[in-house]
Amino acid sequence: MSDWWEDDRERPPPVPVPYTELSQEALRGVIESFVLREGTDYGERDVSHEDKVAEVTRQLERGEARILFDPLDSTVTIVGVRPDERRR
Repeated sequence: MSDWWEDDRERPPPVPVPYTELSQEALRGVIESFVLREGTDYGERDVSHEDKVAEVTRQLERGEARILFDPLDSTVTIVGVRPDERRR
């Protein structure tokens, strides 16, 4: 049996993970991993690692981002949330 999916329709959908369900240590690890792999361009200004972590944390708290778990790859990522999908 192979883990390779021939058809994307067979791929299980990502599972939303409420950030409030993670321990502080686990949440920090998820956010740091995301920040380190994103390589976001902040233009001419330098943004510290801590500032990036704080900004992603605020985005999660405001519902502007969410954590997703991919059950096929057993990976976690953070994605932006469209304004019409945000919780009120």
